[in-house]
Amino acid sequence: MVLGLLRKTRSRPAPRAAAQERIHVVANRELPLRIVENDRAKRLTLRIDAGGRGLRVTVPPGLRQGEVDLFLDRHRHWLETRLAKLPDRPQVRPGVKIPLRGQPHLIVHEPGRRGTAVPGEQEGKPALIVHGERTHLPRRVADFLKREAKREIEPLVARHAASVGRPAKAVRFKDTSSRWGSCTSDGTLSFSWRIMMAPPAVIDYLVAHEVAHLREMNHGPDFWALCKELCPRTDEARAWLKRNGSALQAIDFG
Repeated sequence: MVLGLLRKTRSRPAPRAAAQERIHVVANRELPLRIVENDRAKRLTLRIDAGGRGLRVTVPPGLRQGEVDLFLDRHRHWLETRLAKLPDRPQVRPGVKIPLRGQPHLIVHEPGRRGTAVPGEQEGKPALIVHGERTHLPRRVADFLKREAKREIEPLVARHAASVGRPAKAVRFKDTSSRWGSCTSDGTLSFSWRIMMAPPAVIDYLVAHEVAHLREMNHGPDFWALCKELCPRTDEARAWLKRNGSALQAIDFG
């Protein structure tokens, strides 16, 4: 979600606004706010990170800090309205369900053993069994998803990269709030490990999307044609991620 406002022309340059991070309170939420100066920006833009996990304001050079504050105040209602439409941030804890490859798994805490998380069953239904101390449970679940991402995505990258004839320089996994994946000009691919909560077809699409950038560093017609060649279910997977991506980003592993 992005909101922009044209900046008024100044007769003389203003003090340069330094990039910074702070907490911004809106709709009874304390959200991380990142203010980024961009030499190419002609206006102020406001973005809500996926899942409502934070805010980002991009500003032109030479902007006074007070203008950022006024910009946020003027658009408080816009923020409140959109934040109210976002899904709640369910916290990872025993008794809740999180999806694994698109299938809901009940989180079950079984203390007394070495801290691990493994798939299993609870009353005949899929579960994620987490051992170790209760305080470490969210991190154990996150670590499990990271391992699963590495185990599944790296072979997918190798297969799709072989199809396009462009090897990836490296494959990395992060917990990004604004994008599901990225490809740098040197061929480094990055993926959000949260994608392991999506169905297999969506995981495959994301990998195909980023691998396609190894040949087409754009989103033009040739890129999408290549993406669909690698992943025939591209349109279906994109639609699923658009509908459900914010909910996955909203899950709190803290």
